[in-house]
Amino acid sequence: MTTKRLTKKPVAPFKKLGRCQFFSGDDRRCRMPRWHAHPVYCLHHARHEQQLLETERVAAELTSLTGTFKTANDVNHALGKLFSAVSQNRIPPRNAAILAYTGALLLHSLPRVAREVNDAFGFQAWDRKLRELFGVSPVPSPAPRTPPAPPAPSQTPSNQQMCAEPSRDAREISPVTRAE
Repeated sequence: MTTKRLTKKPVAPFKKLGRCQFFSGDDRRCRMPRWHAHPVYCLHHARHEQQLLETERVAAELTSLTGTFKTANDVNHALGKLFSAVSQNRIPPRNAAILAYTGALLLHSLPRVAREVNDAFGFQAWDRKLRELFGVSPVPSPAPRTPPAPPAPSQTPSNQQMCAEPSRDAREISPVTRAE
């Protein structure tokens, strides 16, 4: 029994053949002619490549201002970019609806997140975290207050002094007599 050796035939340069250069996972090559507007792929594979590149661009656009979605401004920014991408037909409406719903859930949960942080660490911790996220310098703490200086003594007696010691005339007129 004779065994055949499988050898690959020498392949001519791709550009001379004018065929798509896409190879599938099982090492088969696309048989479609190369698209004139793309250097190596047919129309189908060129569109697929463009879609993958566009997906990466849209994902980069949809990131929030701070890189996290911990503030309403972050979520609002991402939803605005999502609206823009859908209106330019860069994201399918079905995917956009899912992302918008997720954004609404994030917005709905933000007050609870803020309350949890306030309860656990205090308002200053939440304020400090927001300032870190937005890159704003912390607000300097107010200088401690000094108590006001006591008023200068005046010639007229104060109301407390008048109530504390009854005058000699008031003792004489008082109807209460002391039993000694």
